[in-house]
Amino acid sequence: MQEEIFPLVDEQGIVVGQAPRSVCHDGSKLLHPVIHLHIFNSKGELYLQKRSATKDVQPNRWDSSVAGHIDLHETPENAALREASEELNISDIKPHYITKYIIETDRERELSYCYCAIYDGSFKLNMEELADGRFWTIDEIQKELGKDVFTLNFESDFRLFLHKGSQNIAQQ
Repeated sequence: MQEEIFPLVDEQGIVVGQAPRSVCHDGSKLLHPVIHLHIFNSKGELYLQKRSATKDVQPNRWDSSVAGHIDLHETPENAALREASEELNISDIKPHYITKYIIETDRERELSYCYCAIYDGSFKLNMEELADGRFWTIDEIQKELGKDVFTLNFESDFRLFLHKGSQNIAQQ
């Protein structure tokens, strides 16, 4: 299988080059764009996915409802819709843009485009990418922060805006 090629971007999201996945994740800190789609149900609970053990970055941790890399020549919103279809087998959602910001870990640097959606339908998990998934209350999430339960990316999103809950986010 051919390795994925990611766009490289500046801090505003303008494409300035490209690099293989392995290079973007090897500590090079090349800035590449990703999406995080946070799906709430009408009760205000947030759906989280558990990353599979085979993931090269942060395996076995709970993460955003949908997360993934933006392909070359793809818009962030289209990437959110594509990833929602690939990971959860859903297509009838409308992502609402929240913000974008840079997340940096010891291995990578990402420009994260964050979206939210309200969805009360069912999910069919892609078990090649995900180990599990379920809705969490905001209180349940807050009790597990900082305990290596969640990805660093999800905790960054949560601390910045998700702790407000679905009612406030859906209004943005």
